Amino acid sequence: MPVRQLPETIVNRIAAGEVVERPASVVKELVENAIDAGASRIDIFSDGGGRRKIVIADDGSGMTQADLALAVDRHATSKLDDEDLLQIRTLGFRGEALPSIGAVARLSITTRHAAEPHAWALRVEGGDKTPIAPAALTQGTRVEVADLFFATPARLKFLKTDRTEAEAIREVVRRLAMARPDIAFTLAGEERAPVTWAAALPGAPGQLIRLGDILGADFRANAIEVRAEREGVVVEGFAAAPSLTKANALGQYLFVNGRPVRDKLILGAVRAAYSDYLPRDRHPVVALFVTLDAREVDANVHPAKTEVRFRNSGLVRALIVHALKDGLAREGRRTAANSASSVISTFRPASMPPANWDWRSSPSYPVGGSAAPSFAERAQAAFDVGAPSADIRPQEMTPDLLDRPLGAARTQIHETYIVSQTRDGLIVIDQHAAHERIVYERLKASLEANGVQRQILLIPDIVEMDEATVERLVARAEELAKFGLVIESFGPGAVAVRETPSLLGKTDASGLLRDLAEHMAEWDEALPLERRLMHVAATMACHGSVRAGRVLKPEEMNALLREMEATPNSGQCNHGRPTYVELTLADIEKLFGRR
Repeated sequence: MPVRQLPETIVNRIAAGEVVERPASVVKELVENAIDAGASRIDIFSDGGGRRKIVIADDGSGMTQADLALAVDRHATSKLDDEDLLQIRTLGFRGEALPSIGAVARLSITTRHAAEPHAWALRVEGGDKTPIAPAALTQGTRVEVADLFFATPARLKFLKTDRTEAEAIREVVRRLAMARPDIAFTLAGEERAPVTWAAALPGAPGQLIRLGDILGADFRANAIEVRAEREGVVVEGFAAAPSLTKANALGQYLFVNGRPVRDKLILGAVRAAYSDYLPRDRHPVVALFVTLDAREVDANVHPAKTEVRFRNSGLVRALIVHALKDGLAREGRRTAANSASSVISTFRPASMPPANWDWRSSPSYPVGGSAAPSFAERAQAAFDVGAPSADIRPQEMTPDLLDRPLGAARTQIHETYIVSQTRDGLIVIDQHAAHERIVYERLKASLEANGVQRQILLIPDIVEMDEATVERLVARAEELAKFGLVIESFGPGAVAVRETPSLLGKTDASGLLRDLAEHMAEWDEALPLERRLMHVAATMACHGSVRAGRVLKPEEMNALLREMEATPNSGQCNHGRPTYVELTLADIEKLFGRR
């Protein structure tokens, strides 16, 4: 078959396959055009998941008659002044969206520029343009897309259900609305009540209002402001407290120069920053905005402009990790799980007796003239927690301890939880989780300063394992030695432990090595050495901390509380679990109906 030039209609349909993947792609391109036109209000309507109809209306600058005629031609754009692809300051620049949409759907554009006496309208159906005609419109541009993919019916069978496509449209609008809190957005259609996000004030407060409107009240209540700047690169935004997490990374919203992107580099930086706070199967919720010179980032990487490439990717990654770690350390003891509201929500009111209940049938009713031995209501059973493991009430409590952030230890229950009193409430501390964080931070500080101090075992511990596990551990012996754990092969199926970190005291070498081997089995060789070392530190901290079930003396409990106050990130252990929960006196009074 000879080589031939394809007709314009086929070229446009091929291009549409790259730009218009689904109805949400159409909405993205048209809303970006409205933002580039300087709109302060954008209305989006869709029907049938966007297949039947999509309407985008804005109050932007509009187009003149001449511009409208060119707008639907391929590679015609008003967004490249000097043809320099390294100076892209708008969301769109390719000039492919409108002709691509017009090639596969029925496209209608009505627009009015301030310099024109009236509006102009143009229609494109399957790539065929109609003459431009006068129309009625007060301001801005209105774009209507009907019967999407009618010109390429084979594409329709690749679309999902109307509900799924509508949700994809909603997600696109949410991301663009987060990027531009100064613009009002309204999303309607799909037999749902319209959703409006009003324009917010500039700056961080307005940004947080818009993010809270979209991501929910939980995010707003637990958002931590982050910001870092270096060499002309600015990273700012909000990150949720470590215990407000999701099962996937869909709660991570990333923007580069106002453009929503899905960038592996930034996602990896977010994961690295939270590695000390979250379990491996949980993901943080963040909204980060990266601003830098347009010449330092290439947006012309993907036809849909959802990916970017940085000139200095190492700087961007380091800045994101620094900004997040700095914010999380600043709010170290604050988590979503230790707030009073989350604690109160777990309580349930005791069941009340029915309206016709006879008090004489109560088990507490005196029988034979003697009082019943005890209350027997079911609600009382919840308070049967056994006798305290330790009690320091007889000991004189110095008033200054009550003024400390974590208060003064009062008792220990179930050999696991410490109850402390503050001036205006009480705190329940998980002794193992709290000490685990303390040991972990000590290991990190010791490693950074002058290496972890070791203790030589008088008689080496011999740990028997299968050969594959032994090989895996011995291969990482040098990394383990950095943390004071010195091992060597002891035959084909055993490892000899000769030195252990002194911070851990007497530890179960067998259990520690087995846990380390399990984690190492999941490591990728591409995992940075720093991350691997932190995994080792986390495992050692778990084994070297105070275990649940150990009775603590009063002075030990208070010492643990003081160490928590001096330890960064003490609000949760290194597995992401909260180390304590707090109830204020006002919250306790609410539980008992006093408020």
